Amino acid sequence: MSLIKTINFKPLGDARGSLIALEGGKNISFDIKRVYSIFDTKDGVSRGFHAHRNLKQIAICVTGSCRFVLDDGAQKEEVIMDDASKGLLIENLIWREIHDISSDCVLLVLASEYYDEDDYIRHYFQFIKEVTNNA
Repeated sequence: MSLIKTINFKPLGDARGSLIALEGGKNISFDIKRVYSIFDTKDGVSRGFHAHRNLKQIAICVTGSCRFVLDDGAQKEEVIMDDASKGLLIENLIWREIHDISSDCVLLVLASEYYDEDDYIRHYFQFIKEVTNNA
């Protein structure tokens, strides 16, 4: 089973331009409880390096590009995000890393839960231990 689950959002618009509507419970499979953006990432810096116990997220690269590495403890897969009409669904208990972040990259993230530091798994060895125990 692939770790890469993308959602194609239908652009709407007219001669003036396009827009994409994101709606919890419709084209987003969960109620959106938090939205944040990652931008102005310094050259050569990678982000992520964590997993969540319960949180689900959808990442949308609004502009620029980046490369996600997703890992469920048994397999790793990569995907380039560079299209504002595509979202990357990241389920719980998936380790994520973001690399090759372009200088103009703006990553919009929709989260299923409010911020909770206790939901984070910030060390890879702890992540492997938890996914092994949940298997």
